[in-house]
Parts: sequence; C-alpha cells; structure tokens
Amino acid sequence: MTLTLRFGILTISDRSSRGERPDLSGPALQNAIVTQGWQNNKTAIVPDDIETIKNIMIEWADSREIDILLSTGGTGFAPRDVTPEATLLVVDRLTPGFDEAMRASSMKITPHAMLSRAVSGIRKQTIIINLPGSPKAAMENIQVVFPVLEHAAKLLRNDPDSEMGH
Repeated sequence: MTLTLRFGILTISDRSSRGERPDLSGPALQNAIVTQGWQNNKTAIVPDDIETIKNIMIEWADSREIDILLSTGGTGFAPRDVTPEATLLVVDRLTPGFDEAMRASSMKITPHAMLSRAVSGIRKQTIIINLPGSPKAAMENIQVVFPVLEHAAKLLRNDPDSEMGH
C-alpha cells in the first residue's frame, strides 16, 4: 500500500531570511516532493541561528503534521553553518545510512561533497534530513534517499505493511 508522505521544508539562510537572496532550494525540493505524489505541509526560512533552527525542528517534528523534515542550508564549514549542531540537539536517534549514501553519491559528482557536515536522524516519528543549501546539490542528495523514505516512514509508524518491503 502506498503511503502519502507529508514533508516540511526548512530553508536555513541568513540572507534569504532577510530577503536579500531568493530561496531557490526550498521551492526546488517542494517541486520534487509534489512530483513524487507527496505533500509539502510546512515551509519556513530561518537565519543560521542554532536556537531558531532547533526550536522550529522540535515544533514541526512534535506536531505530527509531517513525516519528514528536510532542512536545506547551513551544513558546510562557514562559521555560521550550524544546522548539523541544531539537528543533533533535536534527534533521538541518528540515521547515518542517509548521510553516508548522500555523501557517497555526491563524491561521484564533486570532491566538495566531503565538506558536507550534514546529518540526519529521527525525532519521535519524524525523519529529519539535512541537505546542502545549493539547489543543485540539495536535489542531487534528496534523489538518493527518495527510494527508501516511504518504507522508513512505515517502519516508524509500526505499519503492518512495513515488513513487506524487505
């Protein structure tokens, strides 16, 4: 049975949050989600601030209105890139397979992929995945994990059909 996944997209960018630069990654991710037949239930643009990021991740994950929270931006080496640190404060369990698969796939495209500090994990029944801020890189990375997201969400929900995918 097909599951309609519910997403939240959190763009993390000082410049985009101040209106100085358009958010291109968030809309690209939303289009990719809708193309898959899934729903985008929440979107926001916030600055590179660890407390702001942490608080919205907790609010969204605990609302039970989304299955998957995608963040885009703040995963690099710049001093204000704090998305992974905020995510680690929020998740109950890590999901390193997502991170490893995305970085391995990205390494085939650019050596800069090794500069990604993106992490992912689970908070209650919500999967949280950090993606790069570049629209191109965000799309390349999300395509890597798309094939397993429905199964992962079913497992978190204790869906009786979840074991059929093995």
